[in-house]
Amino acid sequence: MYESLSLYIDGNFLSGGGRTEQAIVNPATGETLGRLPHATRADLDLALAAAERAFASWRHSSPQERARVLRTAATLLRERAHSIARNITRDEGKPLREAMSEVNSSAEHTEWHAEECRRIYGRVIPSRQPHVRQLVTKEAVGVCIAFTPWNFPLTQAIRKVGAAIGAGCTIIVKGAEDCPSGIMAMARAFHDAGLPPGVLNVVWGVPSDVSEYLIPAPAVRKVSFTGSVPVGKHLAALAGAHMKRVTMELGGHAPAIVFQDADVEQAAEMLARFKLRNAGQICIAPSRLFVHDSVYERFLARYLDVTKSIRIGDGLDPDTEMGPLAMERRIALMEGLVDDARQRGATISLEGGRMDRPGWFYAPVVLTDVPADARIMHEEPFGPVVPILRFSDTDAVLRAANSLPYGLSSYVFTKSMATATLASNTLEAGMVYINQVAVVAEAPFGGVKDSGVGSEGGSETFDGYLVTKYIMQA
Repeated sequence: MYESLSLYIDGNFLSGGGRTEQAIVNPATGETLGRLPHATRADLDLALAAAERAFASWRHSSPQERARVLRTAATLLRERAHSIARNITRDEGKPLREAMSEVNSSAEHTEWHAEECRRIYGRVIPSRQPHVRQLVTKEAVGVCIAFTPWNFPLTQAIRKVGAAIGAGCTIIVKGAEDCPSGIMAMARAFHDAGLPPGVLNVVWGVPSDVSEYLIPAPAVRKVSFTGSVPVGKHLAALAGAHMKRVTMELGGHAPAIVFQDADVEQAAEMLARFKLRNAGQICIAPSRLFVHDSVYERFLARYLDVTKSIRIGDGLDPDTEMGPLAMERRIALMEGLVDDARQRGATISLEGGRMDRPGWFYAPVVLTDVPADARIMHEEPFGPVVPILRFSDTDAVLRAANSLPYGLSSYVFTKSMATATLASNTLEAGMVYINQVAVVAEAPFGGVKDSGVGSEGGSETFDGYLVTKYIMQA
């Protein structure tokens, strides 16, 4: 059975009532899975009131109580992992093994927040006068709102919800309407874990209508968003107009640099497989590949072999390694990037494209000899299309890697400690991966430049949800 879809406000699951509903479609088959209710203005007001009311008590809850709820929710996510993952595959498209990984990673992030929230410390400042006490405390910022994306519907929401709940905040989440099952499963897990009503609320609706109503609301003190750069800038401007703090995890166009002393075959296989995870719909996917002249042919041959071997199909098929794109409109975006590169003189080294079968399937495309003015060299592809370019000069390739306004993730492959150090110091990115690709709960996740503000995960995870208070007492 597909997840039952509803709003979740003040501890109640709400549906029907004449609300506008949206059909949820399986991108692999075109099947309608369910209908998602959109929140009315009255629903949004109810969520704001519930979150504000709950904050009055939740802000004073003990770290041990917050940790207990988070741990219990994590346990429930693990117990329900198979059904949650199947539903994520059905509405988002990724292979079941990737969906299972997302659920398990979400449980791990929830556990991490349960551990870390018990270590939110203040400090004592030695006083200049013996009769004066000086303290610094960390307090919950207040009611938060979070806007989360469709590509990792559960993990991206859990990062925000875990941080807010662990810090003592309350939160209203608006997830991506196309892929709602993961957030519904999250709401049920926290509900069943005993989270007090109003601490977590889930609403759905037309994104601009919801954001432009909630962000200016006086009760809201923090805005968190994961998504595209243009939308992130718009929401940040709206929040800034009301002096509300933000955490923004925005787009990327990650450079991957393969130096001449790298393990070339290993680098090619790692990059090819990671690029096609979730059909390339990942903000940290390696999407601009720079390969040293001396190893370029070897790298390209191995990259093409691995890419050709990827089995494409319905994510529920156990043999599938890459599923469909999440929305039909994304196929046109891929076609536009490829056509532009072709017209500008790029070589199509692997001719993929729209597949002749039901669903929104798009086979990988590999571009070589791509000119610098091609759109794909400047726009985040967010799909299974990749340019592979040659380089010979280290300083020049680092300048090229830094030439875009993006700065989320980057990848370096080399056996040289000096080269690795130079690259990691020079690359303008929030995350630099050297000979490895991994995202873990205990490490910060975030970007620089247009790729965002603030980090999620790691010991930094609560920074955006706490305010610093100085107390001087005589």
